[in-house]
Amino acid sequence: MSRVRILFAAVFAVLLAYAAPAIAKDIKIGLASEPTSIDPHFHNLSPNNALARHLFDRLVHTDENQALVPGLAVSWKPVNDTTWEFKLREGVKWHDGSPFTADDVVFTFTRAVNVPNSPSGFGTYLKGKEAVKVDDHTVHIKTPKPYPLMPNDMSTFSIVSKKNGEKASTEDYNSGKAAIGTGPFKFKQYVPGDKFVYVRNDDYWGDKPVWTEVTLKPIKSSPSRVAALLAGDVDMIAQVPTTDIERLKKDPKIALSQGVSNRVIYLHLDHDRDKSPFVKAKGGGDIKNPLKDQRVRTAISKSINRDAIVNRVMEDVAIKAGQLLPKGFFGVSPKLKPVDFDPEGAKKLLADAGLKDGFELTIHGPNDRYINDAKIAEAVAQMLTRVGIKTAVETMPRSVYFKRASRGGPDKTPEFSFILVGWGAGSGEASSPLKSLIHTHDKSKGFGASNRGRYSNPEVDKLIETALATVDDAKRQDLLAKATEVAIGDVAIIPLHYQVNTWGTRKGLKYKARTDEATMAVGVVEE
Repeated sequence: MSRVRILFAAVFAVLLAYAAPAIAKDIKIGLASEPTSIDPHFHNLSPNNALARHLFDRLVHTDENQALVPGLAVSWKPVNDTTWEFKLREGVKWHDGSPFTADDVVFTFTRAVNVPNSPSGFGTYLKGKEAVKVDDHTVHIKTPKPYPLMPNDMSTFSIVSKKNGEKASTEDYNSGKAAIGTGPFKFKQYVPGDKFVYVRNDDYWGDKPVWTEVTLKPIKSSPSRVAALLAGDVDMIAQVPTTDIERLKKDPKIALSQGVSNRVIYLHLDHDRDKSPFVKAKGGGDIKNPLKDQRVRTAISKSINRDAIVNRVMEDVAIKAGQLLPKGFFGVSPKLKPVDFDPEGAKKLLADAGLKDGFELTIHGPNDRYINDAKIAEAVAQMLTRVGIKTAVETMPRSVYFKRASRGGPDKTPEFSFILVGWGAGSGEASSPLKSLIHTHDKSKGFGASNRGRYSNPEVDKLIETALATVDDAKRQDLLAKATEVAIGDVAIIPLHYQVNTWGTRKGLKYKARTDEATMAVGVVEE
């Protein structure tokens, strides 16, 4: 070939490279649990929150270990005992091209706690806080008392557009009309029960996503989810079934990512009603609610073989729990250990409580939310039945379950008596579950938003509230640990285990496991 032809070919190749459009890179992800809405404030539920991160940003972002990093706020600091200042990122555009300003933050503080029919909202993180605009890129957040956890709380909810959200309903978000964020992807399509489709936001202020289009497909059936990955129908799946992990580890076409999460799977009990709807005397008659007796609650905890649940139900892919968060998280107590399996001790406590012959109970839970959730409920029921508490099981889709568990009873009170549920600490420390699950239910203050057992203990409430106003980290750690010790000692809830989460990707892709369990397209990288 002549030098001229070689030179021409080289020049042509360069021109072609400049002229050719970027190669489209689409990714399909199989989700284990379908988010209940695109509205980022409708339900404080992990699948919803992870979904929202594709379209929306938060003031403060978190890395895979929930360490705080700048988001829509580039910096934050306390300016006095009751005021935090957040400096907002300049030059950020909403997906419709309008500028992001402090007005959007102030609006979000009002909207996020007032979404109609929300099963469990964001009042836990927002009630008692006032956002005040200083200028277009400065916000002051004020509280009645010192509040050192402000940056943590600001990492738990999405900021929405005032322009697009002021008159928007949850349905407007689901249709895409109001789903205008500042996040790395833009809304394209939502087909309930089938898929969420997003496209890359080429004007994103942060690192540009690798993927030009993302399809998130809810695949609730574990075998179907694995089959979709193996067949190449999806590139990644969340919640690899525990029964398939060892097999997939040996498959050269599949890569697994695994890590301990911040989620505790636990049991909530009816502490409030004298006559609880799903608690009966032996034989089915009426009975004064025995769950209000600490001896009975302790007997239930002692009757549960946590080792058997971890080993047999969870295939050793879980860690038995004795409190609200696993070791290593802020606010964890070194004094608390998982309750030992002691069926004889459980029977003695029941007899001491005047229930030698036992009683009857129904455990309610979801069947498509947590890893092996229905199997866990069945195992707990069998264990309780063996000590004389005849326990029936009723599980249902999470879309039905959470509404009934939160407000399905008279006057929108919790419907059930004894439930299986999970909680992931969105703020990455112990005040999150303490405020939401343990503190006395107080909607006006944002406490007890998910306290579906209506547990109430003034000593615990005081410890939690004192901790939330304590600036000294060491003292706050001790207060949170003490609140946890008192609550667990009183059997406010019954911890079972901490989830260990596993993601699967096709060969050539990798996902870094996250303690917050979020499945996000931006976290999938090519190797």
